[in-house]
Amino acid sequence: MKISEFLERVDASAVIAAIKESESGCSGEIRVHIEPKLRGRELRFVAERTFERLGMTKTALRNGVLLFIAAEEQSFIVLGDQGIHEKVGDDFWSDVAGRLSVAFREARFSDGIIDAVREAGKKLADHFPHTADDVDELLNELSVGDDE
Repeated sequence: MKISEFLERVDASAVIAAIKESESGCSGEIRVHIEPKLRGRELRFVAERTFERLGMTKTALRNGVLLFIAAEEQSFIVLGDQGIHEKVGDDFWSDVAGRLSVAFREARFSDGIIDAVREAGKKLADHFPHTADDVDELLNELSVGDDE
């Protein structure tokens, strides 16, 4: 699926609202990035580079979460930085990805993304609750890669 078609099927404002809502209960940072296609590159490799490029490794508590989606391949990965990953482990990310897989198979892209964001937000709130001096360290928006 071309990125333009994928983006037409995603309710960006609802996803952004879910990010803001989820981050309001924690000190973590959640980003959603949509890449047009992998161009033969490995999903994890591209996602990890995007994680770094978006500044997600620079959060004070290393508690950033990235939902990386390759639109054309309809593949995705959920990555957590060191701080949150140490708390939740691989099983949590696999569970979120499994639920997202079901939603994507049913073409419920917005629902799946919003659910993944909320699940990440719940875990972040459990381990990194919101504090009075919390600063929103990263933009609350959908980022979209270049369609070269």
